[in-house]
Amino acid sequence: MAKKRRNRTASLRHEREYHRSGFKHILGIDEVGRGPLAGPVVAGAVCLPIHDDQLSQKLKGVRDSKDMTALQRETLTDTIKGTAIAWGIGVASVEEIDKFNILEATKLAMERAVQDSMVRFPDFRPDVLFLDSVLLPKLVAQYPQVSIVEGDKRTLSIAAASVIAKVWRDAYMSELHEELPHYGFDVNKGYGTAQHLAAIQQFGPSPQHRRSFEPVKSLFSDGENDV
Repeated sequence: MAKKRRNRTASLRHEREYHRSGFKHILGIDEVGRGPLAGPVVAGAVCLPIHDDQLSQKLKGVRDSKDMTALQRETLTDTIKGTAIAWGIGVASVEEIDKFNILEATKLAMERAVQDSMVRFPDFRPDVLFLDSVLLPKLVAQYPQVSIVEGDKRTLSIAAASVIAKVWRDAYMSELHEELPHYGFDVNKGYGTAQHLAAIQQFGPSPQHRRSFEPVKSLFSDGENDV
Protein backbone atom coordinates (compact mmCIF):
# COMPACT_ATOMS: atom_id res chain seq x y z
CA MET A 1 0.00 0.00 0.00
CA ALA A 2 2.80 2.42 0.87
CA LYS A 3 4.41 1.84 -2.52
CA LYS A 4 1.14 2.63 -4.27
CA ARG A 5 0.83 5.92 -2.37
CA ARG A 6 4.36 6.94 -3.34
CA ASN A 7 3.62 6.35 -7.00
CA ARG A 8 0.32 8.18 -7.23
CA THR A 9 -0.25 11.47 -9.06
CA ALA A 10 -0.49 14.59 -6.89
CA SER A 11 -4.00 15.91 -6.24
CA LEU A 12 -5.85 18.76 -7.93
CA ARG A 13 -8.18 19.28 -4.96
CA HIS A 14 -6.75 22.64 -3.92
CA GLU A 15 -6.58 23.94 -7.49
CA ARG A 16 -10.18 22.95 -8.22
CA GLU A 17 -11.40 24.59 -5.03
CA TYR A 18 -9.78 27.90 -5.98
CA HIS A 19 -10.74 27.54 -9.63
CA ARG A 20 -14.40 27.23 -8.64
CA SER A 21 -13.98 30.45 -6.65
CA GLY A 22 -12.92 32.33 -9.77
CA PHE A 23 -9.12 31.99 -9.77
CA LYS A 24 -8.37 31.03 -13.36
CA HIS A 25 -4.58 31.14 -13.40
CA ILE A 26 -3.16 29.29 -10.39
CA LEU A 27 0.64 29.35 -10.40
CA GLY A 28 2.26 26.56 -8.39
CA ILE A 29 5.80 27.30 -7.19
CA ASP A 30 8.42 25.08 -5.59
CA GLU A 31 12.18 24.99 -5.08
CA VAL A 32 14.93 22.41 -5.24
CA GLY A 33 18.47 22.60 -3.95
CA ARG A 34 18.13 24.09 -0.49
CA GLY A 35 20.26 21.40 1.13
CA PRO A 36 23.32 20.87 -1.12
CA LEU A 37 26.79 22.13 -0.32
CA ALA A 38 27.28 23.45 -3.84
CA GLY A 39 25.36 24.98 -6.71
CA PRO A 40 22.36 27.31 -6.91
CA VAL A 41 18.89 27.01 -5.45
CA VAL A 42 16.32 26.74 -8.24
CA ALA A 43 12.58 27.36 -8.30
CA GLY A 44 9.98 26.26 -10.81
CA ALA A 45 6.59 27.84 -11.48
CA VAL A 46 3.76 26.08 -13.34
CA CYS A 47 0.22 27.15 -14.20
CA LEU A 48 -1.94 24.22 -15.28
CA PRO A 49 -5.24 24.27 -17.23
CA ILE A 50 -7.45 23.32 -14.28
CA HIS A 51 -10.55 23.37 -16.49
CA ASP A 52 -9.21 20.34 -18.41
CA ASP A 53 -11.07 17.26 -17.16
CA GLN A 54 -8.25 15.05 -18.49
CA LEU A 55 -5.48 16.96 -16.72
CA SER A 56 -4.74 14.33 -14.05
CA GLN A 57 -4.51 11.66 -16.72
CA LYS A 58 -2.25 13.78 -18.93
CA LEU A 59 0.10 14.36 -15.98
CA LYS A 60 -0.21 10.87 -14.55
CA GLY A 61 2.76 10.11 -12.30
CA VAL A 62 3.65 13.75 -11.57
CA ARG A 63 4.26 14.12 -7.85
CA ASP A 64 6.92 15.39 -5.46
CA SER A 65 10.12 15.29 -7.53
CA LYS A 66 11.97 13.60 -4.65
CA ASP A 67 9.62 10.60 -4.99
CA MET A 68 10.35 10.20 -8.70
CA THR A 69 13.31 8.67 -10.50
CA ALA A 70 15.51 10.80 -12.74
CA LEU A 71 14.06 9.06 -15.80
CA GLN A 72 10.49 9.73 -14.66
CA ARG A 73 11.25 13.40 -14.08
CA GLU A 74 13.00 13.83 -17.43
CA THR A 75 10.21 12.01 -19.26
CA LEU A 76 7.44 14.05 -17.66
CA THR A 77 9.03 17.51 -17.69
CA ASP A 78 8.30 18.01 -21.40
CA THR A 79 4.74 16.82 -20.81
CA ILE A 80 4.34 19.33 -17.99
CA LYS A 81 5.65 22.18 -20.12
CA GLY A 82 3.54 21.15 -23.09
CA THR A 83 0.39 20.94 -20.98
CA ALA A 84 0.92 24.07 -18.90
CA ILE A 85 -0.65 27.45 -19.62
CA ALA A 86 2.64 28.96 -18.46
CA TRP A 87 5.82 27.93 -16.70
CA GLY A 88 9.05 29.54 -15.53
CA ILE A 89 12.39 28.92 -13.84
CA GLY A 90 14.13 31.11 -11.28
CA VAL A 91 17.67 30.77 -9.95
CA ALA A 92 19.52 32.22 -6.97
CA SER A 93 23.29 31.87 -7.16
CA VAL A 94 25.78 30.52 -4.65
CA GLU A 95 26.88 34.10 -4.00
CA GLU A 96 23.29 35.12 -3.21
CA ILE A 97 22.83 32.12 -0.92
CA ASP A 98 25.92 33.12 1.05
CA LYS A 99 24.96 36.80 1.10
CA PHE A 100 21.29 36.53 2.08
CA ASN A 101 21.00 33.00 3.64
CA ILE A 102 19.31 30.01 2.04
CA LEU A 103 15.72 30.93 2.94
CA GLU A 104 15.95 34.42 1.48
CA ALA A 105 17.77 33.10 -1.59
CA THR A 106 14.98 30.53 -2.03
CA LYS A 107 12.38 33.29 -1.97
CA LEU A 108 14.44 35.24 -4.49
CA ALA A 109 14.52 32.23 -6.84
CA MET A 110 10.75 31.86 -6.47
CA GLU A 111 10.16 35.54 -7.26
CA ARG A 112 12.30 35.14 -10.36
CA ALA A 113 10.35 32.02 -11.42
CA VAL A 114 7.11 34.01 -11.24
CA GLN A 115 8.64 36.77 -13.34
CA ASP A 116 10.11 34.27 -15.81
CA SER A 117 6.70 32.70 -16.39
CA MET A 118 5.38 36.08 -17.54
CA VAL A 119 8.45 36.76 -19.68
CA ARG A 120 8.11 33.40 -21.45
CA PHE A 121 4.34 33.85 -21.80
CA PRO A 122 3.69 37.59 -22.25
CA ASP A 123 -0.11 37.25 -22.13
CA PHE A 124 0.01 35.37 -18.83
CA ARG A 125 -0.53 36.80 -15.37
CA PRO A 126 -1.21 34.65 -12.28
CA ASP A 127 -4.37 35.16 -10.24
CA VAL A 128 -2.98 33.37 -7.17
CA LEU A 129 0.29 31.74 -6.12
CA PHE A 130 0.37 28.27 -4.55
CA LEU A 131 3.54 27.70 -2.51
CA ASP A 132 5.00 24.88 -0.45
CA SER A 133 5.14 26.01 3.20
CA VAL A 134 6.38 29.53 2.42
CA LEU A 135 5.09 32.96 1.42
CA LEU A 136 6.72 35.69 -0.68
CA PRO A 137 6.36 39.01 1.18
CA LYS A 138 7.65 41.06 -1.75
CA LEU A 139 4.80 39.80 -3.95
CA VAL A 140 1.96 39.99 -1.40
CA ALA A 141 0.68 43.29 -2.78
CA GLN A 142 0.57 41.89 -6.32
CA TYR A 143 -0.81 38.39 -5.92
CA PRO A 144 -2.88 36.45 -3.37
CA GLN A 145 -0.78 33.60 -1.97
CA VAL A 146 -1.61 30.22 -0.49
CA SER A 147 0.96 28.32 1.58
CA ILE A 148 0.30 24.56 1.57
CA VAL A 149 2.16 22.27 3.97
CA GLU A 150 3.84 19.49 1.96
CA GLY A 151 2.45 21.16 -1.14
CA ASP A 152 4.84 19.27 -3.43
CA LYS A 153 3.28 16.01 -2.24
CA ARG A 154 -0.34 17.15 -2.10
CA THR A 155 -0.86 19.65 -4.94
CA LEU A 156 -0.28 18.95 -8.62
CA SER A 157 0.72 22.50 -9.63
CA ILE A 158 3.40 22.63 -6.94
CA ALA A 159 4.55 19.09 -7.71
CA ALA A 160 4.89 19.97 -11.40
CA ALA A 161 6.94 23.02 -10.46
CA SER A 162 9.23 20.84 -8.35
CA VAL A 163 9.78 18.49 -11.29
CA ILE A 164 10.80 21.12 -13.83
CA ALA A 165 13.04 22.81 -11.26
CA LYS A 166 14.73 19.53 -10.37
CA VAL A 167 15.37 18.62 -14.01
CA TRP A 168 16.81 22.09 -14.69
CA ARG A 169 19.08 22.01 -11.65
CA ASP A 170 20.29 18.45 -12.27
CA ALA A 171 21.23 19.38 -15.83
CA TYR A 172 23.06 22.46 -14.56
CA MET A 173 25.03 20.43 -12.03
CA SER A 174 25.94 17.89 -14.71
CA GLU A 175 27.28 20.73 -16.86
CA LEU A 176 29.18 22.06 -13.86
CA HIS A 177 30.79 18.63 -13.53
CA GLU A 178 32.53 19.22 -16.86
CA GLU A 179 34.27 22.26 -15.35
CA LEU A 180 34.91 20.75 -11.90
CA PRO A 181 35.12 16.97 -12.33
CA HIS A 182 36.79 16.33 -8.96
CA TYR A 183 33.57 16.66 -6.97
CA GLY A 184 31.22 14.29 -8.82
CA PHE A 185 28.52 16.89 -9.33
CA ASP A 186 27.02 14.78 -12.12
CA VAL A 187 26.18 12.14 -9.53
CA ASN A 188 25.74 13.93 -6.19
CA LYS A 189 24.27 17.18 -7.62
CA GLY A 190 26.10 19.10 -4.91
CA TYR A 191 24.70 17.17 -1.95
CA GLY A 192 27.03 16.16 0.86
CA THR A 193 27.62 12.52 -0.01
CA ALA A 194 30.63 10.70 1.40
CA GLN A 195 32.38 10.91 -1.98
CA HIS A 196 31.68 14.64 -2.23
CA LEU A 197 32.90 15.34 1.30
CA ALA A 198 36.07 13.36 0.62
CA ALA A 199 36.68 15.39 -2.55
CA ILE A 200 36.27 18.66 -0.65
CA GLN A 201 38.81 17.48 1.90
CA GLN A 202 41.24 16.42 -0.83
CA PHE A 203 40.91 19.30 -3.30
CA GLY A 204 39.46 22.07 -1.13
CA PRO A 205 36.22 23.97 -1.88
CA SER A 206 35.51 25.39 -5.32
CA PRO A 207 33.88 28.74 -6.13
CA GLN A 208 30.65 26.79 -6.60
CA HIS A 209 30.61 25.66 -2.97
CA ARG A 210 28.46 27.53 -0.45
CA ARG A 211 30.76 29.28 1.98
CA SER A 212 27.95 29.67 4.53
CA PHE A 213 27.36 25.88 4.74
CA GLU A 214 29.36 23.51 6.92
CA PRO A 215 31.82 21.88 6.46
CA VAL A 216 32.66 24.25 3.60
CA LYS A 217 32.48 27.27 5.90
CA SER A 218 35.23 25.93 8.16
CA LEU A 219 37.46 25.09 5.22
CA PHE A 220 37.18 28.61 3.84
CA SER A 221 37.77 30.13 7.26
CA ASP A 222 40.87 27.95 7.60
CA GLY A 223 42.29 29.66 4.54
CA GLU A 224 41.82 26.90 1.97
CA ASN A 225 42.26 28.05 -1.61
CA ASP A 226 39.54 27.71 -4.26
CA VAL A 227 40.09 25.01 -6.87
